[in-house]
Amino acid sequence: MKNLIIALLSINIILFYSCQKSNEGDYAMNLINSVKEIPLEDFFRNPEMSSFQLSPNGKYISYMKPWEDGNRMMNVYIREIDSDNEIRLTSASERSLYGYGWLNDERIAYVQDKGGDENIHIYAVNIDGKNNIDLTPFENIQARITDNLEDDPNFILVAINKRNARIHDVYRLNVNSGEMQMIAENPGNISGWMTDNDGKLRIATTSDGVNSSLLYRESESDEFKSILTTNFKESVSPLYFTFDNKELYVSSNRGRDKSAIFKFDLNQAKEYELIFENDEVDVYGLMRSKKRKKITGVSYTTDKRQTHFFDEWRESLQKKLESKLEGFEVALTDFSKDETKAIVITYSDRSRGTYYYYDIKQDNLIKLADLSPWLNEKDMAFMTPISYKSRDGLTIPGYLTLPLNYKKNEKIPVIINPHGGPWARDNWGFDSQVQFLANRGYAVLQMNFRGSVGYGRDFWEASFKQWGKTMQDDITDGVNWLIDEGIADPDRIGIYGASYGGYATLAGLAFTPDLYACGVDYVGVSNIFTLLETLPPYWELGRQMMYEMIGNPETEEELLRAASPLFHIDKIKAPLFVAQGANDPRVKQAESDQIVNALKLKGIDVPYMLKEDEGHGFYNESNQFDFYREMITFLNKHLKK
Repeated sequence: MKNLIIALLSINIILFYSCQKSNEGDYAMNLINSVKEIPLEDFFRNPEMSSFQLSPNGKYISYMKPWEDGNRMMNVYIREIDSDNEIRLTSASERSLYGYGWLNDERIAYVQDKGGDENIHIYAVNIDGKNNIDLTPFENIQARITDNLEDDPNFILVAINKRNARIHDVYRLNVNSGEMQMIAENPGNISGWMTDNDGKLRIATTSDGVNSSLLYRESESDEFKSILTTNFKESVSPLYFTFDNKELYVSSNRGRDKSAIFKFDLNQAKEYELIFENDEVDVYGLMRSKKRKKITGVSYTTDKRQTHFFDEWRESLQKKLESKLEGFEVALTDFSKDETKAIVITYSDRSRGTYYYYDIKQDNLIKLADLSPWLNEKDMAFMTPISYKSRDGLTIPGYLTLPLNYKKNEKIPVIINPHGGPWARDNWGFDSQVQFLANRGYAVLQMNFRGSVGYGRDFWEASFKQWGKTMQDDITDGVNWLIDEGIADPDRIGIYGASYGGYATLAGLAFTPDLYACGVDYVGVSNIFTLLETLPPYWELGRQMMYEMIGNPETEEELLRAASPLFHIDKIKAPLFVAQGANDPRVKQAESDQIVNALKLKGIDVPYMLKEDEGHGFYNESNQFDFYREMITFLNKHLKK
């Protein structure tokens, strides 16, 4: 079920990684005489099988794979550990599921919306396919799992905004019948809820947009009381209760630049024991064994994902698997409840991934599936961590991917690919769209410009009210670094991004019109005023924070007008391709309509792809094929000699 919670959270980002040597050698030495052109569809096809999980008792393996009779939408299947006889449990035919998880040994939950509207519903089905029901059958709601109550097979806790679209109340939900009872009513300012190890609701976080408070109660019969209030720039994020349910583990940057893991005294409302810190990056990830009641390690990301173990058993397990699966990153994604069986995945920058089943007691590792067996790792390009200096001296980390047949000192066409968010980051690993572009002869530069998360508070705060300014300068400086390195052909540089990356594309064409030969705007922001006017209702608690980070349209009109590409149409001269989902709840269709219509009035023909069955990014396989097919035709037209 933790995988389902992660799936729900990751929707917020799903649709949108010191120049140094990689493990494979200097990026300029990735040479072969010719590159096999791989069919576009092979990069963007749904995985052969993915998202493997174990039932709590370890008797079943579940996974997602395309249903050939359902327009190749991703659905949930299960089989017994020692059997090849699979059962399809779901019948999604119009839109793939976002994710799923085990509720108990006999029942699975899965999540889905309609056409990308992000009105997430939670469904449940028995492992024999019976009693398949919508547990949250309400109009225009978004459901979130608060706790799967792993020791209670019949109930989970969910947060739903059915009473008030802006806020989520917590309900105790019967997973068999859908009957529910409210157990915590949101007074209007609670942005998150958390339970202890017994499933009791004891922590809440509030926000007024500028200040955040941590609320606590000793038992569910008590009232929540505020024990700590901080400005939103300071983060004390609850991770887990200690195993005696008396204290918390938190990730905190209070009084420091980088977030670190601490024990937190609930009575004194302060961090008192440092568990782990890293001087270079924030640390958020805490690993634990609920069965053995141990904190097993932490995870964090520098240029790649890193782990540090406290638990000898867990560390030895990791080393054993890494020795069996050399040459790849190795991660354990799931355990049976008794920790005798596990699901393992390997991946790299050149491999989308392979899943394994591991019988820990028998030390028996069995391959389950390659995510994309049709892609040969040897045909893929290397993603190399790099860094460069911005014009004001800030170090900007990023990743450079060069075509396999790149020859040193050769100047080639380049795609600049800023990430969305903008308060997110790029990571090292397999990226289908980057590999596709590299296979077609393009270098791809991804940069974690200021504001990208994980690099500490100062790096994050340096982005406040800098849309179109120093944030964009960081992107421009990356382009100039690539030119100075002798890699980029200055006349053949394109920019492509989604969400904030789409905004950065428009800003690049408007504010540095001589730098780019073309741009691709994918669900991007063109007008910051209309973006802020149309926030989803459940983002309302964060409005003031967004004003602090982006700008206040009522008091800083000039700032936002200067940063909005729509008001600088007269400067745009490079060709532009725009793609948009009609049901996008974050960046509304009007954002794309505005920029396309304004450019057409100027006499510029702007190819515009609008998908009626998509939201914030294209999720369905056929729509992805359409988008990348038109995008590569557009890029080749304007960037290839």
